[in-house]
Amino acid sequence: MANIKSAKKRAKQTIKRTAINTARKSALKTVTKKMIAAVESGDITQAKELLREVNAQLARAKGKGILHANTAARKMSRLSKRVAIAAKGAQK
Repeated sequence: MANIKSAKKRAKQTIKRTAINTARKSALKTVTKKMIAAVESGDITQAKELLREVNAQLARAKGKGILHANTAARKMSRLSKRVAIAAKGAQK
């Protein structure tokens, strides 16, 4: 354990920040799974709504440094592509 006062404070801040980051990642994963489930069940309107929410959370996670910028962009792209393909298939 740290002996210096500032190091003790940093340790406490790290614990707090880790908990917040974990919660944000978990929420992101939950919404992503809901969106994928909506796509697979064929509910395109709900999938599009959830895609907007997922994109917002990915952008927020990228901005907060939870996800790397390229990782967030890759996930956005793949999920958008998935919804677009499902929407195209639903039209036929």
